[in-house]
Amino acid sequence: MFTLSAFADEISDDPVHQLAVLKDNNIRWLELRSMWGVNVLQLSPEQLDHVKIHLAGHGVRVSSIGSPIGKIQLTEPFLPHLEALEKVIAAARCLGAPYIRIFSFYIPKGEAPALYRDLVMERMKAICAIAEKEKIMLVHENEKHIYGDTPERCLDIMNTCASPYLRCAFDPANFIQCGVRPMTDAYPLLKDYVEYVHVKDALLETGKVVPAGTGDGQAAELLKALQDRGFEGFLSMEPHLRWTPEYKEQDPGEVFSVAVRALRRLLDELRATVK
Repeated sequence: MFTLSAFADEISDDPVHQLAVLKDNNIRWLELRSMWGVNVLQLSPEQLDHVKIHLAGHGVRVSSIGSPIGKIQLTEPFLPHLEALEKVIAAARCLGAPYIRIFSFYIPKGEAPALYRDLVMERMKAICAIAEKEKIMLVHENEKHIYGDTPERCLDIMNTCASPYLRCAFDPANFIQCGVRPMTDAYPLLKDYVEYVHVKDALLETGKVVPAGTGDGQAAELLKALQDRGFEGFLSMEPHLRWTPEYKEQDPGEVFSVAVRALRRLLDELRATVK
């Protein structure tokens, strides 16, 4: 059973337009990263309440808070970031989101990640300790240029933190942009931790983002592997197509729909159950 969700802010900053396009694509969940062009960290309690009421009125729920936690330089102060995590958790509670997306910190440019491993793990354990206390599930995205951008370092984070409240948000395109083939090199290492998937594809030669199934992200193989293991989780659309040369002049809502149709073709080929 696959459940479709989406970074609806790729459609528009306007929640009314977001929900109209989601409805057209029969998607009833979203991953909240921003609303009205305001990052989730900056949304006030009143704005969050407004979002909650607006979504409920349209039968849409929040699959995850697409937070920027961990998406800072290791050289930046950490304590304010922990305080920001508390705010993100409050947003998740308000909106009923079962997951919070996080990262594992940008390494100083040109330096070896191994030099910063201990500091990364110290910070990731501190983040996990809060999640464990609050009983909220974190999913780590393999963003390029952070510590956990390769499958080996993602696995290192999972094993070292050893937290029941930390799992992987598997992003095939991000792996491709790091020179890693998702199903050949990453999934075999991380399959036991993959609990959430970002739907994004890319070309290995250039890193260019393309619709799911048309790049080197091994999307069909990933979906088949998930289906075979009885995966019951979210496939969250994060297509990034609207910023590519082929699509940047087109309506972002239609571009988003192109991405959804590409995914649904793959799911139809598998005869997958989708909601």
